[in-house]
Amino acid sequence: MPPIPAHTTAEFVAWFRSVAPYINAFRGKTFVVAFGGEVVADGKFVELTHDFNLLASLGVRLVLVHGARPQIEQHLSRNDIADRYHHNIRLTDGETLLCVKEAVGRTRLEIEALLSMGLVNSPMANADIRVAGGNFITAQPMGVINGVDLMHTGCVRKVDVAAIKDRLEFNEVVLLSPLGYSPTGEVFNLTLEDVATSTAIALDADKLIFLMDTDGVMDKQGNLMHELTIASATAVLAAKRKLPDDVGLFLPCAVRACAAGVARTHLISRHQDGALLQELFSDTGIGSMVVESTLNTIRDATIDDVGGILKLLQPLEAEGILVRRSRELLEREIDRFVVVEHDHRIIGCAALYPFPDEKAAELACMAVDAAYRRHGYGDALLKHMSEEALAQRFRKLFVLTTRTAHWFVERGFKEVDPGQLPAEKKALYNYQRRSKVFVKTLK
Repeated sequence: MPPIPAHTTAEFVAWFRSVAPYINAFRGKTFVVAFGGEVVADGKFVELTHDFNLLASLGVRLVLVHGARPQIEQHLSRNDIADRYHHNIRLTDGETLLCVKEAVGRTRLEIEALLSMGLVNSPMANADIRVAGGNFITAQPMGVINGVDLMHTGCVRKVDVAAIKDRLEFNEVVLLSPLGYSPTGEVFNLTLEDVATSTAIALDADKLIFLMDTDGVMDKQGNLMHELTIASATAVLAAKRKLPDDVGLFLPCAVRACAAGVARTHLISRHQDGALLQELFSDTGIGSMVVESTLNTIRDATIDDVGGILKLLQPLEAEGILVRRSRELLEREIDRFVVVEHDHRIIGCAALYPFPDEKAAELACMAVDAAYRRHGYGDALLKHMSEEALAQRFRKLFVLTTRTAHWFVERGFKEVDPGQLPAEKKALYNYQRRSKVFVKTLK
């Protein structure tokens, strides 16, 4: 086997280190993943099984919820039965229910077979993945809506959480179908989104993931919205602009799930190979994620943050952009620092050094992770530190920089001679670095 080129090796090592925190964080977590019957009908499920098997092998507890819409429509057409809807809900009479049960059963068998395969040439060769099923969903009829009896169309009444968790404890992948059962033995046709959302809420799942036709939720300009809070997602739904059908279907479920305690809900495209892995194991993902409130926090740093701060500062120190600071110095001065935390990861930092006699403060060690630049985190840090300086009754904020002069000028800083630095700082000024000094009057 030929040696791996050095640049490729470095890229691989960097990539593997970047995903390692996610691997560690996801172990033992419960993910509910919902996908329509289109995934199976289109022949795309084989690739998806590899990703499911990989997640399961990493210790993720998987609950899969499948749909069967195209398969049901095919069975109805073959039997010359009209496919009737009322307010976008399938009306399920006795004949339709027979087709639903047959279509769902066949789809489920195909999914189980694909999940169980151990082909030598597959990415998860010899993976021992067991699939569990059962009457985990208790349903009830939807009843009469606007004068129309939906008959055997139902909604989730109860999820057997204990039984599902028991299967997950045995490292089995739980597969749920869009069918529910009543205590009297009736069978009801359910929707994929209802089963998935109700199950995620009942299990207090860490993630609910919908695979859909579009890439996610777009803003008015057509740009993908990678992260939405419940409030912003609700605003999208309340706006009068036309949404794709799948967004209109799944986004309300995402809001409902997050409002009920599900930590994250993801809406991603089913058409892109590896979309599930790209969404879960990258910083920005490739779809839309809905959370209860913003994942971004600016807070005072603690001694436990020193490692994360060093990771941010060291690349800039190596380039000569920042003055090198030792771990010991950082530990002594940690009370001067704040950090920006995104989803429990430190992605930015800054420090404030006071000079009370001159009623001035120095903004230092300002850094943002390269993957998160151009997202406004630098501005958020500057605003926070300016407000902190004002709260301490400082009248001026100054910064020394060798590379980012324009950034500060664009934000109201003016260049001054180093001789105008506070006396204590002027005595420490390094004339070999020739850092430029910028000052802003705080108001």
